[in-house]
Amino acid sequence: MGGEMIGLVAVILIFSVPAALCYTYYRVRKLKSEERLAAIAKGVAVPMEPELSQVARSRRAGILLVAGGLGYALTFALIGRVEPDAFIAAAFGIIPAAIGIGYFIDATLVRRDHAAS
Repeated sequence: MGGEMIGLVAVILIFSVPAALCYTYYRVRKLKSEERLAAIAKGVAVPMEPELSQVARSRRAGILLVAGGLGYALTFALIGRVEPDAFIAAAFGIIPAAIGIGYFIDATLVRRDHAAS
C-alpha cells in the first residue's frame, strides 16, 4: 500500500501546488487593488507603478536562468565528486543557462532596436 500512497500524494501535490500559487497571486493582486482604491477614496495621490521595459524583463530572466543553470550544474558537479554518475546530471544545467544567454541576447537586440528608432 505504500507505493499507491506515494503516487496519490504525488498527484495531489502536482495539482494543488499550482492551484495554491494561482490563488495566492490572485489574493495579492486583489489586496493591492483594494489598497489603491482605499487610498484614492481618501484623496491620497497614488503614484502609478512603472511597468518594466522589455529590456529589463529580458535581462532579469537572463540573470535568473543563467544563475539557476550554473547553480544546478555546480551542485551536481560537487555531488559528482562523491558519486561519479552524477556528472551526467550536471549537464542538464546547460539548458537553463543557454536559455538565459538567449534572454541576454534578446535584451541587447531590443536595446539596439530602441536606440535605432
